[in-house]
Amino acid sequence: MYDYMIGKVTNINSTYIVLECNNIGYVIYTPNPYSFKENEDYKVFLYQLVREDELSLYGFKTIEEKELFLKLISVKGLGPKMTLPILATGSVGGVIDAIERENLLYLRKFPKIGDKLAKQIVLDLKGKLGMVSSLEINDNSYEELIEVLKGLGYKDKELKGVISKVDQSLSIEDQIKEALKLMLK
Repeated sequence: MYDYMIGKVTNINSTYIVLECNNIGYVIYTPNPYSFKENEDYKVFLYQLVREDELSLYGFKTIEEKELFLKLISVKGLGPKMTLPILATGSVGGVIDAIERENLLYLRKFPKIGDKLAKQIVLDLKGKLGMVSSLEINDNSYEELIEVLKGLGYKDKELKGVISKVDQSLSIEDQIKEALKLMLK
């Protein structure tokens, strides 16, 4: 079983990338292949699917994406290929927040996710995504923002749904303002 692979992306397709590692090109299905750039090196976290008629690799840019993917595929009726569009939004926190708040409308916007499957996702995963969300909150890119917000008295539980929605390209002052606006909604 593979945990991750480091290599150069040599081809990008609408559903997968080809990652060259030690002169072997691996087809890796990813949530958003166009978030990768050709001829650049990446560390891709992997999930290997082995079935009687299929051997596939699914890849993710972050460990948080992979952990959420593993939780989602544990839901009855939700397979790996149906899970990829859910992660394609790029917002692990947004998906976790939708599950925790039982936001069925958010979940139903994904292809092949109807009312019944959205309810099943909430039923199976609500309250069980703590490990994934704590991994995400510990992301170094938001470390200073989290520290400031904790200093203002906010708890991890309150931060987990908001931090992922803040644009990290902003200055720290603007990130704080944006986070506080989101907290007050």
